[in-house]
Amino acid sequence: MKIFFVSLGCDKNLSDSEHMLYLLHNAGHEITDFEEEADIFIINSCSFIEDALKESIDAVLSYVPYKEKGASIILTGCMAERFKDEIRKELPEVDVMVGTNSYDEIVKAVNDCAENKKTAYFHDFDRLPAQGTKRLLSNASGYAYLKIADGCDKCCTYCAIPSFRGKYRSFPMEDILSEAEFLASQGIKELILVAQETTLYGLDIYKKKCLPALLSKLSEIDGIEWIRLLYCYPEEITEELISEIRDNKKVLHYIDMPIQHSSDHVLRSMGRRTDNESLRKLITHLREEIPDITLRTTVIAGFPGEMKDDHDNLLDFINDMEFDRLGCFKYSKEEGTKAALMDDQISDSDKEERFQNIMLLEQDILFEKNRKLTGEVMTVMVDGYIPEEDVYIARSYRDAPDVDGYVFFKGSREYMTGDMVKIRVSGSHEYDLLGEEII
Repeated sequence: MKIFFVSLGCDKNLSDSEHMLYLLHNAGHEITDFEEEADIFIINSCSFIEDALKESIDAVLSYVPYKEKGASIILTGCMAERFKDEIRKELPEVDVMVGTNSYDEIVKAVNDCAENKKTAYFHDFDRLPAQGTKRLLSNASGYAYLKIADGCDKCCTYCAIPSFRGKYRSFPMEDILSEAEFLASQGIKELILVAQETTLYGLDIYKKKCLPALLSKLSEIDGIEWIRLLYCYPEEITEELISEIRDNKKVLHYIDMPIQHSSDHVLRSMGRRTDNESLRKLITHLREEIPDITLRTTVIAGFPGEMKDDHDNLLDFINDMEFDRLGCFKYSKEEGTKAALMDDQISDSDKEERFQNIMLLEQDILFEKNRKLTGEVMTVMVDGYIPEEDVYIARSYRDAPDVDGYVFFKGSREYMTGDMVKIRVSGSHEYDLLGEEII
């Protein structure tokens, strides 16, 4: 069968998609980039917030016309898991559904479509998909996301993820290492560790936090040069982890640490397990131990009950902490969450105003930080090339793909994606840096 595959949502979803692509390819199916050729459309969906759900629905509807030509539609991932009953009634165009914990059944799903069967695959959340450790990489880059766990036990009041991803489940370390070795054999040089929360890795199966040990073992793999950490909850960051980041030469001095807010009142309402004082102490400690660390965070604007004083508290906190990278979400009222039932919902106009306040403040902080980097020497990884401008696109250790900035430089020779190049920062342009190759 010829399959057109769409992966929506987060990097964790992308990891699932690449496992499915390998399983399909290994079963003899062909992945096509041309919609008009496809026998089957597979959408690995997202439903984290309302906008993501709308994107997933629009994707399904966009392929409905191809059903008249005999094509089938398979819906996998978060939307399928979260709204399985509604989909059968509201989107009958979907032929087969595959849940978040069942994507290893994707070949069976394709076979069902070939036989014109309307089926669904949903397993209990206490299992791990039998996915294997090989993937079909979806882009020609030097990096890959390495998912080390699935699910979440935190149950923050704004988040529906536990309802469609299940409880926190660490993947066995030997499987992760095997997958990392495979990725290295495919030319991957940067591993980006992801999970709903990476800092709890191993606690469920090894009865202790094993992220530092995992980092140590990953760093022994030949070919891997950078290891980047995303989604580290602040209350779970230990001295052992800080030491591993500081002392392991392959672990980048970069940490993504979602705080969501700084007001104690809002943090309690969110069900978060930190407070303003502890966050300040942790950030100060991280910078003392690792002076060149890049700190990325995310915050939510307009959470129910957020008063003007709470918003001002967050602005003051961002200004004081001077995060190197910051993303902001406008609060989304998600079905099935405690926050959706809270009084004092914030108007869309107030959410937008608070969002703009946050992003403008962070923009000023980031532009000033970038300006101060002029003259710095750094190693960057090539991500691509713009032929019409004869310029290479690269990232430094300070930049995660898609969410952070880039470094642009002209090369004296031809570079390939994934090559490491030493440059000197010559200037900055908004979120990005300009560099000169050091020969």
